Amino acid sequence: MSASIVLKPGREKALNRRHPWIFSMAIKKVVGKPGIGETVDIFDNQGKWLAKGAYSPQSQIRVRLWSFDQQEAIDLAFFVNRISAALDSRQALIKEQQLTGYRLVAAESDYLPGITIDHYADTLVCQLLSAGAEFNRHLIIAALEQLFPQHKIYDRSDVDVRKKEGLEKTQGPIKGELSEELSIIEENGVKILVDIANGHKTGFYFDQRDNRRIAGGYCRDKTVLNCFSYTGTFGIYALKNGAKHFTNVDLSQSALDIAKKNIETNGLDLAKVDFVQADVFKLLRKYREEGKTFDVIILDPPKFADNKSQLNGACRGYKDINMVAMQLLNPGGTLLTYSCSGLMSADLFQKVVADAALDAKRDAQIIGRLSQASDHPIASTFPEGFYLKGLALTIR
Repeated sequence: MSASIVLKPGREKALNRRHPWIFSMAIKKVVGKPGIGETVDIFDNQGKWLAKGAYSPQSQIRVRLWSFDQQEAIDLAFFVNRISAALDSRQALIKEQQLTGYRLVAAESDYLPGITIDHYADTLVCQLLSAGAEFNRHLIIAALEQLFPQHKIYDRSDVDVRKKEGLEKTQGPIKGELSEELSIIEENGVKILVDIANGHKTGFYFDQRDNRRIAGGYCRDKTVLNCFSYTGTFGIYALKNGAKHFTNVDLSQSALDIAKKNIETNGLDLAKVDFVQADVFKLLRKYREEGKTFDVIILDPPKFADNKSQLNGACRGYKDINMVAMQLLNPGGTLLTYSCSGLMSADLFQKVVADAALDAKRDAQIIGRLSQASDHPIASTFPEGFYLKGLALTIR
């Protein structure tokens, strides 16, 4: 008999709403001795079967649910079916935007908790972030080999969150070797170089794809400052849309080197681009002291809050950086500002930006609301899947 979990009275409500997580405080008892990542059955306090999921004894999220169908086995066919469904749901997007790079599997939002898979031309990059994902690694890889027989597979499970699951970080080739230092993907007619082995996340930020295209529309004949630019892809769209001048700012020189190659790869004018290696917070204040101004500023900072205890500090950081950016904008200029902190709600982010405008002594009008691209879906049962929110503002 397989191991099982019995919930405390009343704690089945979240499962009845199909939320994919069970927290440790909801569990009354564990029957049997399930190992890390092993599949367990979930019962309510009355003995009614509810779901099956992956057991993670070291995480506060004690079980991540695989299925609400008692007859469904968590086997190779399960992963083939779930990954196939994720691919099918993206086919229209892939065709419409001519994508060779996209998020194939978005974890809980594609009903595969803890599993992120990104598609880079001829390479699939996996992040297995949960105990259940790691326990079923062999099945996930076998499913990918069946669905994408010609593709290389690379592991980027080199993230701190695995420690919470009792797992070590892992990274390296699973099938085949990365043939070049940089891979090339395409989106919307734009070529982008990606460092799969060393880049952020799995190498790139697919979630900002729509926002890159939208940003380009604000940049014609404008001077643009792109903060936390990473490999400069906002700049490609801006220059293709006729930006007068574009400044990429990032702390990483290697990212800026790729940004320069991205401009060259797309046949754009390097004379219109500056690459500045600097701390954005310090540089914005320096620009303010010098009286330097821009027509458009893009703020796409890294996540400022990993847990609730960091949220107040994150709000201060977002407020500060938005305030100084507003002070650097010419009257009537455009601010495109983002938060990828999942704990920062859209309402709270809007309030922070509004407070920044008051402190900057500038009037701000919201002219657009921005979000993650559609290959980062949000399952209706998992609102936590909504994490990237942005605002386009006119600053007067």
